[in-house]
Amino acid sequence: MARATFSRTLHDVGLAAWFGGTLANAVALNAAAGAVSDAKDAGRVANVGWNRWTPVNAAAIGSHLLGSVLQLNANKGRLSGQEGVARMSVAKTFVTVSALGVTYYSRVLGRRIADAGAVPLASGTEPTKGTPPEVVDASSKLHTLQWIIPALTGVLVGITSYAGEQQRPSEVSSGVLGRFSRA
Repeated sequence: MARATFSRTLHDVGLAAWFGGTLANAVALNAAAGAVSDAKDAGRVANVGWNRWTPVNAAAIGSHLLGSVLQLNANKGRLSGQEGVARMSVAKTFVTVSALGVTYYSRVLGRRIADAGAVPLASGTEPTKGTPPEVVDASSKLHTLQWIIPALTGVLVGITSYAGEQQRPSEVSSGVLGRFSRA
């Protein structure tokens, strides 16, 4: 039981930090960066915040992934024996891989903006008329992606809740019986 609690805690705390941190940064940090007096400081301020968040986010994602693998291993029997568990696991894996890809691409775009130096920005993800074209492209994409990451990780929170419901004894029984009745 302790191993199951440990893997669930790794999974859930990692996912909570991934979801909550990216949502908070999208809502607050990027907008707050635009409150500086000189537009050339907006990118720098946003980059400082995101650079501080990156190692925490990486640890959160790593924790979530490790917890996911441990849970998957512990639930091998349910995957094959309980109706609906395999489909849920495939959906969860697809959304997780999508969230990982978007998170990685967002970091690449953020590095492009940071590497451009002190360029004018209206906020952490919004260009101004004086923003160089390569930064306009990166910041415009980030403006959208900053919302996609919490959306995808929010979907993972929902799938995780559904997966937890599938572990109720009554759901396990009906899922196993459903599997056998179709065989």
